[in-house]
Amino acid sequence: MIARPHFSTMKRRDVLLGAAAITVGGAGAAFLGLRQMGSMDAFDAAVAASRSALSEAPETRDLVRFATLAANSHNTQAWRFNRVGEHIEIRPDLSRRLAAVDPDDHHLYVSLGCAAENLSIAAGARGQAGELSFDPQQDGVVRFAFGKGPQPPSGLFEAITRRQSTRGDYDGRPVSTKDLQVLGAAAATVPGVDLILITDRPQIDRVRDLVVAGNSAQIADPAFMRELKAWLRFSPRQAMQTGDGLFSATSGNPVLPAWLGPLAIDALFTAGKENDKYARQIASSAGIAVFCAEKDDPEHWVLVGRACQRFALQATALGLKHAFINQPVEVPALRPDLARLVGLPGRRPDIVMRFGYGPALPFSARRPVAAVLA
Repeated sequence: MIARPHFSTMKRRDVLLGAAAITVGGAGAAFLGLRQMGSMDAFDAAVAASRSALSEAPETRDLVRFATLAANSHNTQAWRFNRVGEHIEIRPDLSRRLAAVDPDDHHLYVSLGCAAENLSIAAGARGQAGELSFDPQQDGVVRFAFGKGPQPPSGLFEAITRRQSTRGDYDGRPVSTKDLQVLGAAAATVPGVDLILITDRPQIDRVRDLVVAGNSAQIADPAFMRELKAWLRFSPRQAMQTGDGLFSATSGNPVLPAWLGPLAIDALFTAGKENDKYARQIASSAGIAVFCAEKDDPEHWVLVGRACQRFALQATALGLKHAFINQPVEVPALRPDLARLVGLPGRRPDIVMRFGYGPALPFSARRPVAAVLA
């Protein structure tokens, strides 16, 4: 759930990328690459189809489609769904695990919880409210047991297709006390997870310092950078073909030919620029949410995912944007500092999210349901 890279200023970018295009492939190759990028119109149409309305009598594949719109680390979509009688099972797809940034699969199980909460909310909105449970056997499985009857309306269902991790600048406006209470109440329905909301500017600045420290450590790690580059998508066509990964346009960066994007990263992606971007974006945010489970195990990581997904959906329903800034939980040495900062020494903080008011960006792609439903 790390934010996408941000390129440098337009003028410098144009000069460097133009030079790279001519040096590596010549002007003809650069022109051909641009033609083969695909269009944002086609990308937006494909994404809109994946976010179309849920039918009044949804089948399993329709509910799974809504489940896959959940937040997930690096947009790897490391999940597999299976209908077994009156249950839908969600299992980890370990072939898509992130060994460098998430070596104990913490974020993977958080992502399963996010998907499970979407599934539960969508089923309840169509008169099939049920229960979620976790079975730790083998690699662990989240089960949704169908019930009968709708769940009380909350506005979260309507937010599923509109929720996005918006990795841009916000406008700095504060969130009202009433809305902060609504956000907290949405997450509080999930047991075993504490939510700490930080709106005090000096405390936000302390979190910023941890984010910057974590970001610097990650960028200095060759394994982290190799893994990040493997999940970057630079052109609309590339993003549509894979249906996954971190597409540059979804964080406000330029689209590029797939062959040129890695060169741009090598030329322009530095810890200093990334740290400046994070500092600016955190300063523009209204607050920071930190989620911390009572126990450090896959079952509770799933609960964290459920809680943070409900928070994100409620934020969307209130007209807020959010983005993950998980560096302080991804770098183990920084976790104790964050735990002390939020008043939970000795615990493992699980997820860090900034929130505020700001413009929307393009949505991320999703793989076809057939690719994740057994």
